[in-house]
Amino acid sequence: MPISSPKHGKDPVLVALGTAIRRCRAAKGISQEELAHRSAVDRSYMSSIERGGQNPGIMSVVRIARAMDVTMTELMAEAEL
Repeated sequence: MPISSPKHGKDPVLVALGTAIRRCRAAKGISQEELAHRSAVDRSYMSSIERGGQNPGIMSVVRIARAMDVTMTELMAEAEL
């Protein structure tokens, strides 16, 4: 299991982003494992992102958004960021 981001783990911004990813994923009927596969990230890392424990890089977030067929703008709006 990935170690949480020591500096930013559980920051409200990361929690909001993770919650938005989880809501979008669930709305699209995609399992966490499938989203991780489509995004080319480890499933445990995806789980940690969704819980707000990781500070994913911009390219990871782009891959996650694309894997759910949403724009970055839509994902950030869902997170209210």
